[in-house]
Amino acid sequence: MPQIDVPLTRGRFGETARPDAWWIQPLAVFLGFSAFIVYSTWAAFQNNNYSFGPLLSPFYSPLFYGDPRFAWFGSGPPSWFPSFLPFSSAFLILWMPGGFRFTCYYYRGAYYKAFWQDPPNCTVGEPRKKYLGERSFPLIIQNIHRYFLYLAIVIIGFLARDVWEATKFENGFGVSVGTLVLAVNVVLLSCYVFGCHSFRHLVGGVKDVLSGSPVRKKLYDCVGCLNSRHMRFAWFSLFAVGFSDLYVRLCAMHIWTDYRLF
Repeated sequence: MPQIDVPLTRGRFGETARPDAWWIQPLAVFLGFSAFIVYSTWAAFQNNNYSFGPLLSPFYSPLFYGDPRFAWFGSGPPSWFPSFLPFSSAFLILWMPGGFRFTCYYYRGAYYKAFWQDPPNCTVGEPRKKYLGERSFPLIIQNIHRYFLYLAIVIIGFLARDVWEATKFENGFGVSVGTLVLAVNVVLLSCYVFGCHSFRHLVGGVKDVLSGSPVRKKLYDCVGCLNSRHMRFAWFSLFAVGFSDLYVRLCAMHIWTDYRLF
């Protein structure tokens, strides 16, 4: 088996003995994550073109204030919201799925490398001289990931309801391309959320022996199967939720046509 000598001294920032293009992965993560953050922030500030027919953008679901067809509490903004701040119903809910992704075990490793360069990649010199870990501020906040999991599951429920609502056209039941877009988004988000490391622990990690609980063992194996593809579902679902908003937005702006399939 070939061996690689790893130096015991800390190298300078960017210094490495790796001959491969180690910078491609963190650069791709940086560009992909940055593009999503910029788009989602812009879309949230718009507070417009987030619905079309029976379709509702996942960035605005559940819709508390806004389009009367979907809003729970009124067309808004609510009386308690500060008048000097720009209002968008997306601000009221995006912190939940956003917090889940930001504290996700996979995304931590990804953006630590891509944004904080801590380190830029394995065996590559980093700009810091010491590592404080996730037991001190601000990274200790990452430990609330398990609580964001519960909120993410609730959001999945609302998005699944939106898919059902997206079949209710003015002339009755139907399915359009937009219905399928929202449905695929829910499937990919579910694979991502229910493949989460915290959910895996919740299902079976608290037991020393699973063989005595066949149902829990089967569920644990299913979650483990999703967990083995966690990185893949993390990126697929990120693209799906962004594309879902873009699809609804362009249909609302009459740039795209939401073709009815039946």
